[in-house]
Amino acid sequence: MDFRFREEQELVRGLARQILETEVTRERLKAAEDEGGGFDPALWSRLAEANLLGVAVPEAHGGMGFGLLELCVLLEELGRVVAPVPAVATLVLGALPITEWGTDAQRARWLPALAAGKAILSAALGDVGGDAPERPATRADRRGPAWVLSGEKRGVPHAHRTQRILVPARTEAGVALFLLDPQAPGVSLGRSVTSTGEPLCDLTLQETPVEEDALLGGDARGGALALGRLQDLARVAHAAVQLGVAARALEITADHVRERVQFGVPIGSFQAVQHRAADCWTDLSAMRWTTWRAAWLLSEGRPATRAASVAAFWAAEGGARIAAAAQHLHGGLGVDLDYPIHRYFLQSKALELELGGATRELARLGRDMARCGPPQAS
Repeated sequence: MDFRFREEQELVRGLARQILETEVTRERLKAAEDEGGGFDPALWSRLAEANLLGVAVPEAHGGMGFGLLELCVLLEELGRVVAPVPAVATLVLGALPITEWGTDAQRARWLPALAAGKAILSAALGDVGGDAPERPATRADRRGPAWVLSGEKRGVPHAHRTQRILVPARTEAGVALFLLDPQAPGVSLGRSVTSTGEPLCDLTLQETPVEEDALLGGDARGGALALGRLQDLARVAHAAVQLGVAARALEITADHVRERVQFGVPIGSFQAVQHRAADCWTDLSAMRWTTWRAAWLLSEGRPATRAASVAAFWAAEGGARIAAAAQHLHGGLGVDLDYPIHRYFLQSKALELELGGATRELARLGRDMARCGPPQAS
């Protein structure tokens, strides 16, 4: 495994940073929070113009033709500026499944629109009444040439503005994935807004009809494997965003403790402050290596569930510690809504909760090791 970034990955990083540092201002962030429902459409359009929304979309469908590693580079940069755009929902939860498992018709319909910024996608992975995401409680029953979906999903990001929502459901043949039109009959959305301004929706399906061409890949038998990989992709994608959030929060904090003078000296000269910052750097290093290792394994098509759980643990645990330390080391500024650090705290907490928290990932790893034993040394 080579942790050095390739030239094209650095080009993606440079292009993304150039655009984001120009576009994502405090005024734009506040406007997105107050008026835009956690979404900046002008920024979304600008990313589309630069073809960054198509970074992992095949060139045949209007994208750059890169893969997961380049996409995670973009997600890290979006995390650095706490960009108010549905990047994980659309580019990871929506686009990657269509790219990997969709039919030719599904790819042709959705990938060019996504790369052009004309389509927003999402996925409904959390079931009400399901004991595990890989065993969805939502049902899909055959009704002639079509399907009927029934069930409840929770916490669907940006569902109210999407064109399609990826919905896992049980069938007689196994788990299947459907591209649901949120305007279809029998669909109802209960919208709520998180402390970051991001909208989440509870999705209720009551005998909702979907056509055969909405079945991802056209096969109801391969959804379980696809869903397992999608969950790994989601954990790594959120870890990549958290990496950017934590890195930038630590940079802002380092600048602050160098400049803030107390008792005639910068507070960064105090040993207690130095120890706290050093602990943050250690957490950030663990987040960085575990995230990129999991992303690399997934990009190579290797088994990565355990690595994704390790990355998710560090993103939740390390990200929470860095966010808390950054806010504490700012003193009163840490809770000032006109100062940027509060957004990083809120975004880090939202990502921690989206990942399910560090304890859940430790439990997942423990069950996996009890079942399969520790990993073999390579």
